[in-house]
Amino acid sequence: MTRRRGRWLRRLVVLAILLALAWAVGFIWFVNNLPNRTTDETTPTDAIVVLTGGADRLTTGLGLLDRELAETLFISGVYTGVDVETILALDDQAPAKLACCIELGHSAQHTIGNAEETAAWMAESGHSSLRLVTAAYHMPRSLVLFHRAMPDITIVPHPVFPARVDLDAWWYDTDTFSLLAGEYSKYLVSQAWPIL
Repeated sequence: MTRRRGRWLRRLVVLAILLALAWAVGFIWFVNNLPNRTTDETTPTDAIVVLTGGADRLTTGLGLLDRELAETLFISGVYTGVDVETILALDDQAPAKLACCIELGHSAQHTIGNAEETAAWMAESGHSSLRLVTAAYHMPRSLVLFHRAMPDITIVPHPVFPARVDLDAWWYDTDTFSLLAGEYSKYLVSQAWPIL
């Protein structure tokens, strides 16, 4: 009985090591394939969608709207009580004229919620394309969930690059490493979501 238990324990240890190695290899692939620039800055879409979570995202979305790359800016996951005037006040470069073209979503609490909230808004608005603005490290998971929620919608990714996230030295910066490791784990879950 003890010998059998020992064999099972060794198998579990080997399995744990293999899973850890697989995770590590996948993590390195994930980080190396994160966007390092915005590849499409000119294609017009029906809407610009910003996922809350960083000032860079909001500033970028407002700038894209000001450049008339879409007629409407939808900001998903906004705190209850925050209105368009408050949003514009966060960016002193944003023209007041943009207020007419900004809509807010207040129900999303996470990225799955962002995708569901945006899908409902897109269907209600009759739009067929969007430019998605979120952090580069967040873009892969966002695209998986947005494509799943809106398979018939054209999505143009527009990553932003927060200064606090050092993608060039992620293995050295502990905050960046922790952020990316958590995001990669969430990305794996998002890939497996239909079968969970």
